[in-house]
Amino acid sequence: MSEVNQRGERPSIVAYTDYKSPYAYVADKAVQALALEYPVELVWRPYTLRIAEYLDSVEERNAHNWRKVKYAYMDARRLANRLGLTLKGPRRIYDGQLASIGMLYAQKAGFFPAYHRATFDRFWNHEIDLDSMDEMKAHIAGLGGSADDYERYVLGEGAEEHRRIVEEAESAGVFGVPMLMLEGELFWGGDRIWMLRQAIERRLERDAATRRGEPRAAR
Repeated sequence: MSEVNQRGERPSIVAYTDYKSPYAYVADKAVQALALEYPVELVWRPYTLRIAEYLDSVEERNAHNWRKVKYAYMDARRLANRLGLTLKGPRRIYDGQLASIGMLYAQKAGFFPAYHRATFDRFWNHEIDLDSMDEMKAHIAGLGGSADDYERYVLGEGAEEHRRIVEEAESAGVFGVPMLMLEGELFWGGDRIWMLRQAIERRLERDAATRRGEPRAAR
């Protein structure tokens, strides 16, 4: 019996996201629904995409990558429309690290759910510049956090914690968002959540069988 089962704790799903990703935005409600439908814990972590590494910078982007970008936003907008979400194409390529570190700060300060939803919604409605320290400080303050504490965190331990989380994610195989991890197994994209659901159900079935003292079934 695993330590998790012995203590009766819920399985954890690590959810990697990036507020500037259209696919992370449209998948967010489906990801959050997992914790409502199953006895699992969602552990949110930032994975800040370095867009120029796989789609080139705007100045160097070739025709093939431009077609990929245009399709991605068209596709994401189509999905957003089905969910009643507004998704306006970004005005430029964003770094997004300030927003990712903001996630970590909001978790520590106790207002992560409000920060998470508002950051996604405001960015995709063109209401906030994720790379502006002044705008992010005002955003934090408007949600009940301390703008000064946030800035100190960004300029201090927050940057190091963000770097460590991204490095650990990449060591585990993470390369994009939304990326969900259950017991080391990765599921990329909103269209793979059904596979994760099956994995969760198998895990819960194994836990229930273990509690009943039945032999553990093969995966």
